[in-house]
Amino acid sequence: MNDHITVGVDGSPESRAAARWAAQEAVLRQVPLRLVHAVDWPLDPVLPGVGRQDMDRWADQALTDATRVLHRRHPQLEITTRCLAARPAAALAAEASDAALLILGSRGLGGLIGFIVGSVAMSTLVATDTPVVLVRVADDPDGLGAGTGSEVIVGVDIHSSCDRVLTFAFEEAARRHCALRAVHGWKMPPAYAYVPFFDPDNERDVDRSVTHMLEDMLLPWRHKFPDVNVSHSVFMGSAGDHLVRASQGAELVVVGRHLSRSPLGAHLGPVTHAVLHHAAAPVAVVAHE
Repeated sequence: MNDHITVGVDGSPESRAAARWAAQEAVLRQVPLRLVHAVDWPLDPVLPGVGRQDMDRWADQALTDATRVLHRRHPQLEITTRCLAARPAAALAAEASDAALLILGSRGLGGLIGFIVGSVAMSTLVATDTPVVLVRVADDPDGLGAGTGSEVIVGVDIHSSCDRVLTFAFEEAARRHCALRAVHGWKMPPAYAYVPFFDPDNERDVDRSVTHMLEDMLLPWRHKFPDVNVSHSVFMGSAGDHLVRASQGAELVVVGRHLSRSPLGAHLGPVTHAVLHHAAAPVAVVAHE
């Protein structure tokens, strides 16, 4: 029914930050929150003296502790829990199928190194069509990496259908009563590298053309969301680098990924990959055609 938000919980600081972010989002959307923990038994490494009952007890405790913390913060929020015996990525992707949003945690390395997007999060991202938000543990006392910015940033590909991406970004900006900035990066065709006398007017013409295309793409959503203050940024260069820089102080960064029909499976594009590993704000990945 897509009437709830799902978050993966495993007791780690990253998952606790994700759960807090998910609870805030559920309150904004006025929908229930579902906490999910997957016990990969007996595939998890077997620790000496640790049996199935110990693992189940630990999983139940992680869910109970998370529920108690979230209820203290949001007493009116409806919270349910599920503990599943399955591979985490498969379990989370299955649980996301009837959710409006899936929230996961990722581990920060700091500085220029960026963030670790683990195999579970990466596998889950490409296994579900549901929007997925990755949340990091910030250095503030609450351990939250969300809700402190002044705008939502969205990466826009003017050469493909971005309806789902733009709808998600505009809705998030409207819920938060904050501004939205659309970002698009472009490059000159490779052949121009061999032109001996490059005319700077060509670059300016392309920039103007791309800007008009982006403005035309945003126009229907401006009409649908008249209360959202929208700006746009068009530049020549790497969209990933610019989105990472723009993420400083942002509420949320929204990027897309193409739904893949390849027999080799789905994958993330270079822009989304760069943003996931280096953005300083929570990142929402929205699948689209």
